[in-house]
Amino acid sequence: MMKSPVVLVGVGEMGGVFARALLRAGHPVYPVTRGQSMAELATQLPQPGMVLIAVGEKDIAQTLSEVPQSWRDRLGLLQNELLPGDWEGIADPTVISVWFEKKPGQDAKVIIPSPVYGPGAGLLAGALEGIGIAARVLASPRELLFELVVKNLYILTTNIAGLRTGGTVGELWENHQAFARRVAAEVIDIQQALSGESFESEPLIAAMVEAFQADPAHKCMGRSAPARLARALEHGERFGLQLPTLSELQAETA
Repeated sequence: MMKSPVVLVGVGEMGGVFARALLRAGHPVYPVTRGQSMAELATQLPQPGMVLIAVGEKDIAQTLSEVPQSWRDRLGLLQNELLPGDWEGIADPTVISVWFEKKPGQDAKVIIPSPVYGPGAGLLAGALEGIGIAARVLASPRELLFELVVKNLYILTTNIAGLRTGGTVGELWENHQAFARRVAAEVIDIQQALSGESFESEPLIAAMVEAFQADPAHKCMGRSAPARLARALEHGERFGLQLPTLSELQAETA
């Protein structure tokens, strides 16, 4: 018996990994690329097993606003800087916090197992494991929120701190830990404001450091680091947060 089809919205590097995993697991995959109409495909495929949104984080809000009604109860999300407010109005999506990277011309590189939660969690975890990418299914929305904040903390702390230090995540923690902790504390403040939840900082930092130790040679600063800093400060201004370390970094890099 043929397995349920999956619609894949966005077929970049990350989307390509999921397409290969899903096809290997026996799911027909229907891609939606830029310029193609989701509404048109939805008339032909109104009830796929999942609609996996694999566009970049800057495009997620616009893409979600265009998802046809018949697909809105079967979404999968995998973006960075993702929190529950980003899918407000969408009931029970499947969400994966991706802890592998995929660059052009290279195989996917796993840092730690990718946590996933939602009705399609088993589908995604099983498909990824079938191509050698570790994943783990979470038990509750609270666990998912913690994992999303950990990933955001990792990305924002390393990118933003890297604007000053450069280097790798291992070097950041070994040589600049006090500075990294100051950045992390302000990032956690932002995550709390965005999510409306409170978190103990040390479990989050310990989980971030676990990822540092899993891949200490990972570069701190990507091309999007300045934009991430600017976006973090915009959030801080919106919520009236005091972010002295991030403000100093913006002044340094202006």
